[in-house]
Amino acid sequence: MKAEIIAVGTELLLGQIVNTNAQFLSRKLASLGIDVYFQTVVGDNPNRIRQAIEIARQRADLLVFTGGLGPTQDDLTKDVLAAYLNRGLSLHQPSMDKIEQMFSSRGIHMVESNRRQALMIDGSAPIDNEAGLAVGNGLSEDGTHYLLLPGPPREMKPMMEGPASDWLRSILGAEEPLYSRLLMFAGIGESTLEAKLIDLIEAQSDPTIAPYAKEGEVAIRVSTKAANETDAIVKLDQTVDAIKQRVGEYLYAQEEITLEEQVVQLLRTSRRKLSTAESISGGLLAELITGIPGSSGEYSGGVVTYTNEMKHKLLGIPMAQLEGDGAPGAISESTAAMMAERVRQIGDSDFGVSLTGVAGPAQAEGKPVGLVYYAVAERGKPTAVFTGHFSGTRAIIRIRAVKAALYQLWLKLREH
Repeated sequence: MKAEIIAVGTELLLGQIVNTNAQFLSRKLASLGIDVYFQTVVGDNPNRIRQAIEIARQRADLLVFTGGLGPTQDDLTKDVLAAYLNRGLSLHQPSMDKIEQMFSSRGIHMVESNRRQALMIDGSAPIDNEAGLAVGNGLSEDGTHYLLLPGPPREMKPMMEGPASDWLRSILGAEEPLYSRLLMFAGIGESTLEAKLIDLIEAQSDPTIAPYAKEGEVAIRVSTKAANETDAIVKLDQTVDAIKQRVGEYLYAQEEITLEEQVVQLLRTSRRKLSTAESISGGLLAELITGIPGSSGEYSGGVVTYTNEMKHKLLGIPMAQLEGDGAPGAISESTAAMMAERVRQIGDSDFGVSLTGVAGPAQAEGKPVGLVYYAVAERGKPTAVFTGHFSGTRAIIRIRAVKAALYQLWLKLREH
């Protein structure tokens, strides 16, 4: 079954909100064995909504709508689709009762337009909305299926996880579901990873191999359709094993998890703590770590020593190391090592990680933009210092440098 997602809402076209629904729906539909071939965004205009329906019908078996089910006059999805299919709209009494009860319980007068949220296209099945008021619709005609869901994610997601998926399964029949495994990599770029797997990618049929990149990380989704999970596991394992033989040293997880989450998990299981000292990254490493709930048990803290004075005052690095003729400078291997060692000692941590370098837009200390030194100091072991040459904007260089440092920390934690 081929699907098209149609997001209705002028606010999406204006960039006032981000269409996160499409990503969620694509993943959920894929898990049901439904292939999403197209995504469309259309404004709150009846003619353009109708055009979107006409085009989608020619290329998809399932049309999934989000948005346009609310109480206002610009919520047009049900009206336009009903007119297109020459069907009427009728009141779904259980939904109407729910709306009236909600207003009554809050002591608020219900305006007549709220009745629109309880309307259903004649002949459609109701898709219950536990988190909101607008009832969803599911209907089929002439081999094409239509699923109408509200736009707010807090309403749409639970509907899709529950009653909407139940309705989709009822129309799928014997369609085989899609099983996927996500492989997460760090310490290697997307192009290099693809080059090492190019023959596998070009020869793919079933399972399929799809690489995609995030800043500082790369993911590969291996997918197959199978009658059951047991058959799927056999096919997925064969492909995953072949990938691991080529690039297993960069594989940090076989689930959708960030590198910093994996690092915190390893710190937790090994009962170790981390401290950080940052210059070029301006606290980005600390932000990623502290963004993980419960990381206070593994993260002692960190400092942002952006100037030489702060490196000296907070970390005790001699000014002779940082400035003057013949001094290594703030952007150097030796300074990165000192930063990592001192912050580890100050935090009484098992690991200290530091970053210093040039994010741009101009050179610093005669060093080129993108040059970064990062170090990992471990209690009782020699400090390891690394040199990175990163390209991109200032923001991209910073995130790539932080991910590179996290990768080296992950390698050390993996040894324990």
